[in-house]
Amino acid sequence: MLVSGLDPLWDWNLTWYTTQPDLTQCFQHTILVWFPCVYLWTCSPLYLLYLKLRPPRGIIPLSKICCAKMLLSLSLATFGLLEIFYLLVKKNEEIHKHTVFLLGPLIRSATLVLAVVIIHVERMKGCRSSILLFLFWTLLVLCSIVPLKVNVELIIDQNQCPEEDASFLSKFFFFWFSSLVIRGYQHPLQAADLWSLRDRDSSAWIQSDMEKNWTQHCAELQKEHAGSGPSWSCSDGSAGLTEKTQLLRKRRKRQSYSLFLLHTLGRSFGPTFLCGTLCLLLHDAFMFAVPQVLSLLLGFMRDKDAAMWKGFLFASLLFLLSCLQSLLHHQYMYRCFTVGMRLKTAVMGLIYRKCLVMSSGARQQCTVGEIISLVSTDSQKLMDLVVYVNSVWIAPLEIALCFFFLWKLLGPSALAGVVMVIVLFPLNGVIAKIRTRLQVQMRFLDGRIKLMNEILNGVKILKFYGWEDAFLRRVSGLRDGELNALKRSQVLYSVSLASFNSSSFLILFAVFGVFVLSDERNVLDAQKIFVSVALINILKMPLSQLPFAMSTTMQAFVSLRRLGHLLLQDELKTDNVERLPHNTDGDAVTIEGGSFAWSADGPLCLQRINVKVKTGSLVAVVGHVGSGKSSLLSAMLGETERRSGGVSVKGSVAYVPQQAWIQNATLKNNILFGQDRKESWYHRVVEACALLPDLDILPAGDATEIGEKGLNLSGGQKQRVSLARAVYRKSDVYLLDDPLSAVDGHVGQHIFDQVIGPKGLLKDKTRVLVTHGLRFLTKADLVLVMEGGQISEMGSFMELMDRKGAFAHLIHTFSGPQPRESSTHRDRSSRKSLSRLSMTDFSIDLSQEQLISCDLSGVQMMEKVDQDSDSEDCGKLTQADEAHTGRVKLQMYGEYFRTVGTTFIMTIVFLSAFQQAASLAYSYWLSLWADQPPANGTQSDHELRLSVFGALGATQGAAMFGTTLAIALGGIVASRQLHAELLNDVLRSPVSFFEATPSGNLLNRFSKEIDAIDCMIPEGLKMMLGYLFKLLEVCIIVLLATPLTGLLLLPLTCLYIFIQSFYVAASCQLRRLEAVSRSPIYSHFNETLQGAGVIRAFGEQRRFTLQADRRIDSNQEAYFPRFVATRWLAVNLEFLGNLLVLAAAVLSVRSRAELSPGIVGLAVTHSLQVTGILSWIVRSWTDVENNIVSVERVKEYAHTPKEAAWTLPDSLLPAAWPTTGTIQFEDYGLQYRKGLDWALKGISISIQDKEKVGIVGRTGAGKSSLALGLFRILEAAKGRICIDGIDIAQIGLHELRSRITIIPQDPVLFSGSLRMNLDPFDTCSDEELWRALQLAHLHTFVSALPQKLNHECCEGGENLSVGQRQLLCLARALLRKTKILVLDEATAAVDVELDQLIQSTIRTQFKDSTVLTIAHRINTILDCNRVLVMDRGSLVELDSPAVLVQQQQSFFYQICLQAGLL
Repeated sequence: MLVSGLDPLWDWNLTWYTTQPDLTQCFQHTILVWFPCVYLWTCSPLYLLYLKLRPPRGIIPLSKICCAKMLLSLSLATFGLLEIFYLLVKKNEEIHKHTVFLLGPLIRSATLVLAVVIIHVERMKGCRSSILLFLFWTLLVLCSIVPLKVNVELIIDQNQCPEEDASFLSKFFFFWFSSLVIRGYQHPLQAADLWSLRDRDSSAWIQSDMEKNWTQHCAELQKEHAGSGPSWSCSDGSAGLTEKTQLLRKRRKRQSYSLFLLHTLGRSFGPTFLCGTLCLLLHDAFMFAVPQVLSLLLGFMRDKDAAMWKGFLFASLLFLLSCLQSLLHHQYMYRCFTVGMRLKTAVMGLIYRKCLVMSSGARQQCTVGEIISLVSTDSQKLMDLVVYVNSVWIAPLEIALCFFFLWKLLGPSALAGVVMVIVLFPLNGVIAKIRTRLQVQMRFLDGRIKLMNEILNGVKILKFYGWEDAFLRRVSGLRDGELNALKRSQVLYSVSLASFNSSSFLILFAVFGVFVLSDERNVLDAQKIFVSVALINILKMPLSQLPFAMSTTMQAFVSLRRLGHLLLQDELKTDNVERLPHNTDGDAVTIEGGSFAWSADGPLCLQRINVKVKTGSLVAVVGHVGSGKSSLLSAMLGETERRSGGVSVKGSVAYVPQQAWIQNATLKNNILFGQDRKESWYHRVVEACALLPDLDILPAGDATEIGEKGLNLSGGQKQRVSLARAVYRKSDVYLLDDPLSAVDGHVGQHIFDQVIGPKGLLKDKTRVLVTHGLRFLTKADLVLVMEGGQISEMGSFMELMDRKGAFAHLIHTFSGPQPRESSTHRDRSSRKSLSRLSMTDFSIDLSQEQLISCDLSGVQMMEKVDQDSDSEDCGKLTQADEAHTGRVKLQMYGEYFRTVGTTFIMTIVFLSAFQQAASLAYSYWLSLWADQPPANGTQSDHELRLSVFGALGATQGAAMFGTTLAIALGGIVASRQLHAELLNDVLRSPVSFFEATPSGNLLNRFSKEIDAIDCMIPEGLKMMLGYLFKLLEVCIIVLLATPLTGLLLLPLTCLYIFIQSFYVAASCQLRRLEAVSRSPIYSHFNETLQGAGVIRAFGEQRRFTLQADRRIDSNQEAYFPRFVATRWLAVNLEFLGNLLVLAAAVLSVRSRAELSPGIVGLAVTHSLQVTGILSWIVRSWTDVENNIVSVERVKEYAHTPKEAAWTLPDSLLPAAWPTTGTIQFEDYGLQYRKGLDWALKGISISIQDKEKVGIVGRTGAGKSSLALGLFRILEAAKGRICIDGIDIAQIGLHELRSRITIIPQDPVLFSGSLRMNLDPFDTCSDEELWRALQLAHLHTFVSALPQKLNHECCEGGENLSVGQRQLLCLARALLRKTKILVLDEATAAVDVELDQLIQSTIRTQFKDSTVLTIAHRINTILDCNRVLVMDRGSLVELDSPAVLVQQQQSFFYQICLQAGLL
């Protein structure tokens, strides 16, 4: 049973394995409430029967204590009923889902009434003392202690949002927010200072509502499409349809999903949004009342006989209406941003949940980069839609009202203004449409983020191959396309903005021109001019908002379509696999007549599959690369599309993928994977998976943090952690996809014996093992041989051998002579030699009790590790995205303006000043026009006045266009350079930087922060400059009209600075905290997308969804106060602005004898604008400061450690170097980080040209460290390495890495063509590429592809098998054909036959090269000239294999023995 859909009845992690024990909500609402009640209801019938049968002792008189007891009981029962009423009113939604909330107080109230009845019966029966009630009250008190503690903690919780308990006035004026602003002023805000989210803003609340509505809509949509004919996604149903019809249906379905999503969001958040809309309508009513009052005020100024009190009344009314207008506007904005925040939470949650259920085919359609872009960019566009969507319908209404009042004032001349609007609107509509088409910028953005994600995932390969330049050019190309689209869009935006900002002038020019020219008797006095100006100023807002609102709405619908595209992607069908309860008898896994494909309309990957796996058996699956082994496991998991047949699995499933998926968490948490830690079982698992020696090496044992994708673990370690995760699970069915290929041979044997084999930990479990290790097949109960997506042979090992088919031939060809299994000598020696891996091998066969008492060595070691891990920061690898504190340094502004350039800056300032001077001139010209007294009922020189007015307005418009364009282009210049510097800084960082920095942090920089630099900073600077100069103009005009206002301006300025200093301090830090809390969301999305298959296999979707919700909530905790801070500031500053309106109006009334109506009209209309100007200055300044934080965060990586230079300008390296390929290690030492133990120490060895050297040793011995040192992935801490006599530390990294080659253990491909993956610099001809593919045994496969070398690889190469990816890495090496080749277990993922072919290719093609082979399979190095045996970072043996194998005490002899080669 769950409370809030998430809380279990019991949670050991909450109750026992914690420093602050607590009980779950579910336990508190059920057991603690019901236990005393059940006790009383159970015992009371027997007790009442006892009282009835007992001899009567007389009635006890009604005493005060008896009355008090009865009154107390009835009071408590009444409180229970009140609690029920409260819950029904306040928590109706939760009650609807979980009646347990209601049952608790109901049962308690009924029980207390029963207690009153028992008290009364006892009094009537003469019973003075009651053991029954005493125990009941005792139990009731004891069971109430924990809920009381929780309630007290809630009451004293300082982080509860004060808005919940704020009064109406406090909410209206945002007084409740002041405490956080003051705290932010006193000290830089930290995450701990932020309030908890309100319940209705939390992911749990929002998602529960969204899921219900969305599921309902999806069901309706499915029904609709089912009714309209065959589904577009079903290949059988669509066989007869044309391709065009299918595309139309797909588009219609996408639109349906988009509309349904919009409808769902509307149902969830509509009421709050409508409440905000009501505030907006009231705001508009007061806004249009202001010009009417201004008209009355100017009429009063003209009428010298009017009573003075009327003037003061009109001035006060102006002040009051302005205040109400301001307050209602910000209430509307507050509600819009609240809805926007909730909408973003809902959309992100919906995307995350979709990612967990998307099919494999759908994953190829939606890359990680696109999904991250949806989360970061598109969700933001939907938030913008909430704020501006009302403008789409209310702006035309406001425009109509403006012209209605203009008509009343100026008559038919107002129609000229309508004509001007009609001319302007199509122009801007066309511009908006063109800008929407220019949204190709989004395509470039998606591509750039996707490519950056791939670069971060495969950064080690880029470093090994020296490919940074090629990928830097690819990213830069996408960035150039993005910025070119942005530049075209900004030019159009500048035209649009200039025309709309000039619209007030153009309308006034048209209206006044028609008015005065149409009739000589039409006189423009102060009342007509400045009421018209006030109305046109109102008109300016809807005219400027409408195109922006339309553009935002269009962009939001584009985002909705993109979301619809994601949401309509195929989901994994729950009926792909029939899940049955575990049964010890019969078959655990059954596939009958199964045909499977990776996508609904894709080709079959498996066909005619018939297999039954008995419960508790071990089934081995073998076959060539690409034969369908991994696909078979995917079919059992339900990851593939079932076309025919049936699949059933009995019991729980654990899965070990071929490429280990490791979380960015501690090693312990990777193994536990959300389960409770049970010490004895945990130690057995760690020991059986051969992880105990690794805990010695890791800095904090199992508390060591593992980097993203296991960056700081070797391939073998990752695979063993992945296996340990599955074993610890104690599942019924284990699907193991070649887990032994990445580990050393002797370690693989140990794991098979101790975990997978007949005597291993999983001996009673059902195991399906994909393997290329032929030596394990004799222990399997059933062997499945896969070929071309079908099972070609099936049976036990001996049965298949007796058939003498292809399998038997394969075994005879590649296994070589093997001693029989009954060889006791080998068994004994094997066990003895394995004692280094498993400290207590015998413990496997012991019971749990014996393990606890006997297995002391392992436990003691683990305890030691646990103690060591207590030290602070021990084992910490990744660094959380930290927020800077305090105001942004001036250096950041300097950095930004440096990239913009002095020329742009000077041009921008000059044009801004010139524009405002023109504005001041034409405003003053209007006041002079208004003050001209009419002669004989007419005014003279209309043409002159109109011409000057027109010239000044046109000048202002031209200057405005120039300013806007200059700022936009300057911003693009800065953005281009800052992105280039960031990209360069990241790609020049060493591999250790990527191990310690989560990819989410870097993706955040390349997406959100760069987007802010692209658009937000230029926009903020443009607004800030414009409003600063506008404020200067207003102050000049007001001071000219009423010099006494200067006395008020000084204190208002001080108050203004005081308020904004509070705001800026808090706001900047909130922006940083919000940015910092955003990175973990991206990291978690990225991690989940990589491991979705594993998460589904283990059934951990709910836990990961909860983690995502927590990260989203953490981000929203910073976002919520950030947008409220803006409202708090605006309300306070606009009140100061309204005081200026009051002062200007009152002083004008007081001095009406000295002032002309024209100058008063000018002063009051301009002072009315101050309200918005003041808050906009601070908000735009704060926006700039908030967004300049993006520059700060982008420049952050400029100061991190960098690799050595890629190339040296004065390098004298011969073009053909290395010519021979000799390698000398001279007293070479290596450390991963300063302070850690030596990874390599005292290595001195000389490797001759053309020599083939095998490198062996247990995990952590330093094998891969040699390769890292040779490629200078890590720089030498001591000694040096020379190649052909040249110290590699004295040459450029690319000069080194491009001249030597490695085939890595983890094959990494990038999205793009096969040609690009083989030759990113495009230096090889087609003939060379095809020859390399032929030698890598890929010629047949690539020839069969429709686009051959131009075949597009998916992100990470997911549309190729792991073996095919490994062969492509071999083809890369064959293309480079360098004198030195390093093989890091390059054939781990291929079958034995192909392994032999590859080894043969390497021997022939690299016969003139020096080859270093880091081996896990010992048989791959037996033909080497020499073998180098490593142990704990030191060279322990070096000789030919033949010599070493003769020495029975040697390390190499023991390794060969364990691998079954002796």
